Amino acid sequence: MKFPDQMQAMILEKAGGRLVYKQVPIPQPDDRQVLIKILACGICRTDLHILDGELARPKLPLILGHEIVGTIVKTGSAVKGLNPGQLVGIPWLGQTCGCCKFCVEGKENLCDNPLFTGYTIDGGYAEYTVADARFCFILNENQHQPASAPLLCAGLIGFRSYCMIAPASQNIGLYGFGVAAHILIQIATTQGKKVFAFTKDGDTSGQEFARKMGACWAGGSSDSPPEVLDAAIIFAAAGELIPKALNDVGKGGQVICGGIHMSEIPAFSYDLLWGERSLKSVANLTRQDGIDFFLLLRNIAIQTQTELFQLHEANEAISKFRSGQIKGAAVLVMGGF
Repeated sequence: MKFPDQMQAMILEKAGGRLVYKQVPIPQPDDRQVLIKILACGICRTDLHILDGELARPKLPLILGHEIVGTIVKTGSAVKGLNPGQLVGIPWLGQTCGCCKFCVEGKENLCDNPLFTGYTIDGGYAEYTVADARFCFILNENQHQPASAPLLCAGLIGFRSYCMIAPASQNIGLYGFGVAAHILIQIATTQGKKVFAFTKDGDTSGQEFARKMGACWAGGSSDSPPEVLDAAIIFAAAGELIPKALNDVGKGGQVICGGIHMSEIPAFSYDLLWGERSLKSVANLTRQDGIDFFLLLRNIAIQTQTELFQLHEANEAISKFRSGQIKGAAVLVMGGF
């Protein structure tokens, strides 16, 4: 059977516009790349920041999407360790230079010349994509399902954020109970942590969802938790949550900002930071994060709550995701499940 040379994709032609469903050529892998038939791609909050122009200078026209699960159909001549038929995941970090000081120091997430899937290179809102083989994660057959797609960003960034807090932390606040939080809470509670979930004020359904997922307490973002927190992770893109979280953690507490974009942070008094509290951002991920994360998942059964959409329904899925109608993850399904 002749391999097709065209595919369907959802294309972003300009920031602020709707995605356009159209037929485009199937990309061909270079020596270090693999061609992947996409099975599913999750919709991430970062996709909205790109759509809305909050992340500047995306590749245009662009195929969004960086939570990709698919099977390899072709490999470049220099690719080793990956073969056609293998199930792989493709994350946000698509390529690094390997020679800047950050790459040399093992901090490739801070690379000076990176490429990002679904932002500066085409991503997964399509039937096929190419990816640098060195930045693909081999998945097991248990992950051959649409529910695995959110693990490739929401899961990985949540995991990197979680690893930044002190291991001894017991009371952990999660601010913004979306896709990343509903994955991370399953890891934290399995490890005996107490999770306190913060949603938008008045979002009672979101709070109920958090309690269902294992939160010992859930409330609005302006509410005070019933116990002092040891650490807080902020997933919501709301800068005003930083002084709130600093106020909620005790001395020596840590506040980790897990998003790629955040609104302006209001001024706050030094006493909120005093007492050796710390504030830190999370930038991207490393390949080692992915290795460690998927090793951990061999012993922890993560269940992601998903709502599935066909590729041509991407605009509808984005709209529902943006408005908070989806509790859990929105995932585009291209086939094969």
